[in-house]
Amino acid sequence: MAEKITVREIEKRNHPLLGDFLYHAVFVPPGQLPAARDVIFEPDVYVYINGFGAGAGDCGVVAEEADGQVIGMAWTRIIPGYGHIDKQTPELAISVLPELRGQGVGSLLMARLFELLRERGYSRTSLAVQQQNAAARFYARLGYEVVGQNDEEFIMLKVL
Repeated sequence: MAEKITVREIEKRNHPLLGDFLYHAVFVPPGQLPAARDVIFEPDVYVYINGFGAGAGDCGVVAEEADGQVIGMAWTRIIPGYGHIDKQTPELAISVLPELRGQGVGSLLMARLFELLRERGYSRTSLAVQQQNAAARFYARLGYEVVGQNDEEFIMLKVL
């Protein structure tokens, strides 16, 4: 699958897709129903996409198939989000269409995003992930380390 994918920097024309991919990034614990679509408009969630492209640390990549279909996005922002560390560390959000997870798309997105962040002078990136989310193991494989936690989430940091 991954060999048929192109990963490139996000373009303004892709910004409207951020809401869809943010929704797909919302963790659904096993046995529970997905949240209502409007969950992305809750202030603590909406901060991940609201006005994307205008702020420091706004950086992103998209994965698309040969036909131009966007199947995954990864982006960072310096925001007061769940995984906020400080005003110099962009926080990550990543999402791959559910039916295409586990096929290498996320790894491709992350590799290119890390390159882009380094090119822009960033030395690290953070994220928050629910402790029971299998994605926590994915992030650990990519070099993220737990630097804090609360009852539900790990706060993770990767040195680029």
